[in-house]
Amino acid sequence: MRPPPVAVLGHRKVWSVVLNVLIGKPGKGRVLRLGAQAAVLTAVVGGTVAFANQDTDVDLTVDGRTTLVSEDADTVGELLAARGIRLGARDVVAPSPAAKIEDGDDVVVRYARQLEVSVDGKTQTFWTTELTVDSALRAVGIRADGARLSASRSLPLGRQGLALVVTTPKKVTLVADGKRAKVTTTAPTVGDLLDEQGLTLGKDDKLSVLESTPTVKGLVVAVTRIDKKTVTKTEKVSYTTKSVKSAKLYKGEKKVVTEGVQGSRKATYAVTLADGKVVSKKLVDATVTKKPVTQVVQVGTKARPASSSGGGGGSVAGADSLNWAALAKCESGGNPSIVSSNGLYHGLYQFSVSTWRAVGGSGLPSQASAAEQTYRAKLLYKKAGAGQWPHCGPRLFT
Repeated sequence: MRPPPVAVLGHRKVWSVVLNVLIGKPGKGRVLRLGAQAAVLTAVVGGTVAFANQDTDVDLTVDGRTTLVSEDADTVGELLAARGIRLGARDVVAPSPAAKIEDGDDVVVRYARQLEVSVDGKTQTFWTTELTVDSALRAVGIRADGARLSASRSLPLGRQGLALVVTTPKKVTLVADGKRAKVTTTAPTVGDLLDEQGLTLGKDDKLSVLESTPTVKGLVVAVTRIDKKTVTKTEKVSYTTKSVKSAKLYKGEKKVVTEGVQGSRKATYAVTLADGKVVSKKLVDATVTKKPVTQVVQVGTKARPASSSGGGGGSVAGADSLNWAALAKCESGGNPSIVSSNGLYHGLYQFSVSTWRAVGGSGLPSQASAAEQTYRAKLLYKKAGAGQWPHCGPRLFT
């Protein structure tokens, strides 16, 4: 240990005392003082030399910051202890703690800090003693050429560490506003991609993926523009049909006595469009502007005349003596199963289905026997006369 009085004085104080003793003041007793001065000089210089020999001046650099320090230390470890520097298992110091130090030496300390790096969504954790983001990435072997970083490459790494997101360039497909484009991006998420491409989503617009989805090679992102609006238009209102019974008509017969007429209404719809196409339409209000007219149809209830036994012909007074064979030959060439080319007229006398049923026939006339067809023709003649056959009717009287 150094002598306490000298240690308290320090280097500059010691040499000030030495100079005062050596120089003194001119005058009486100069010879007497020389001996004392020599003694003091010997004692003080000897103590100062002892003090100087125990202090070591070094440049101490801690995480890039250099300070000139002077400590009573013979090794790096003693120097660090004297400065209150404690090293963890991952921290580094050069030279090693056991190395001897001398005046003018350099001692470098680097504290380790945690670096969490997420590259395109894949996260790794490293410990590094590098002092900037860029040097740390190089040290851990991560190439980030052309990539986007969540922090500046020159950012200093504090002892608290850093979580860093690295997004490398990748090609993705973007579908929006009627266009499909392949783009190269370093945006880390779909939301960042939309910002990068200047696409703003409306409150009702839809994305094919979440905005938080990481952008990966080959990703397809589709934006669907949703538009909601109210539409009012005039529409037709269908009429209803009402059936009433009529004893004047045979069973199976119908007659429209009041024609149905469509009405109209003003209808308001809530319409949703996706990229300009209607995807939903909901009626929210309707006002009838013209009421429809109900169609009224009479339905026959009268029993039809009975057919002759076995579906054959029968006698009809006042018609039996007429020339039915001539009429049949003129109308159908005498073929009871013939059907007109338009499908409307059947059999010997070219009955329409409605006329056939009006005289009690069932099924199709062309499927009935020749005798029954003649019988129904006689009934028609009695009811409406020969005018039912405008062209061939006169043949009945030949």
